Amino acid sequence: MISFEEAFVLTTTGIEPTDREVIALEDCIGRILALDITSDTDMPPFDKAAVDGYACRREDIADGVVLPVVEVVSAGKVPVNEITKGVCSKIMTGAMLPSGADCVVMVEQTETEREAFVRIVDARTKDNIARKAEDVSFGQKVLQSGTLIGPQQMAVLASVGAAQVSVHKRVKVCVFSTGDELVEPDQLLTKGKIRNSNAVQLMAQAQRMGAEASYGGIIADNETEIRTRIMGGLQTNQVLILSGGISMGDFDYVPGILEELGMKILFKTIAVQPGKPTVFARNENSFVFALPGNPVSSFNIFELLAKPFLYRLMGHEFAVPVLRLPLAATYTRKAKQRLGFVPSLINAQGEVVPISYHGSAHIHALSFAQALMQVPLGTETIEKGEFVDVRLI
Repeated sequence: MISFEEAFVLTTTGIEPTDREVIALEDCIGRILALDITSDTDMPPFDKAAVDGYACRREDIADGVVLPVVEVVSAGKVPVNEITKGVCSKIMTGAMLPSGADCVVMVEQTETEREAFVRIVDARTKDNIARKAEDVSFGQKVLQSGTLIGPQQMAVLASVGAAQVSVHKRVKVCVFSTGDELVEPDQLLTKGKIRNSNAVQLMAQAQRMGAEASYGGIIADNETEIRTRIMGGLQTNQVLILSGGISMGDFDYVPGILEELGMKILFKTIAVQPGKPTVFARNENSFVFALPGNPVSSFNIFELLAKPFLYRLMGHEFAVPVLRLPLAATYTRKAKQRLGFVPSLINAQGEVVPISYHGSAHIHALSFAQALMQVPLGTETIEKGEFVDVRLI
């Protein structure tokens, strides 16, 4: 059995990212940049008004001064008139600043005197100018290779004219569930059977992070079928994610079959709770994650290990959001030999509330969870008010 930290290193090092492809900007959400992005322009590209008001020379304004308005400058219009002594231009937010102006007096600090004249009623003003290149200058790197593209990054790509973007290809993942007890969600239950929730859960987790996930179906507890299905899955996918069939039971064939197929098993058990029986195997650039059959365990291990691993395959160094928060009430556990990850929520006071669940098969506890509270190895009790590490999920 290895530590969680050792397992994390083994699943995130020595990983070659997927190849690059060029896609349209509108298809980039959730993808990972394969090349740096530099700006093809200054931003702003010119000095512009930061407010609606009047472009003036500061030396010309004083309380009560009346100035003639020589022009109205709307956004997108190039000013025609220079601001010379004793005149101003009405200007809209975002419009190009006329030459000669060094400030914009807000509309709220003025009164219309008569047609084409304005009175300054409050001369105390900031410049109210967004200066050329104050945000970004031409040629500046605005996004780095390996960046996960969200809505904010989409806006940056658009602003620098990146209509076609080089990204890493999505990793192909196939999800299987093993076990004679499983039936699909649309099937009626008979004695001894349970519905296959793991596959739906794992598919959703993989798809949410941008992997190209497919469902391989339920595999019976049969050596020949397991071998055949794993071999078939590896022919068309870079990663297989299985649940079940990896513990110490008579029908837990998966680890032995992986070794028969030439896969190198890097670990079989991890000192975490829940999720101890977890197998990670690889052969060159093909990988198999075999997760515990209990749904809370499979969910946790995907979040803790499979997600950062899959992101690395797509060129992104995923950093899990971890908060340090106080515990809402004293927490105790019986077993302390493993690092614990407890489904939890965060209350309105910013405190961690562990969710009561009855072991790693209690999937309904997860439906309320916002985070996984970390319980250190060797710790049985954490007192109310003590600070704990919390991983957002």
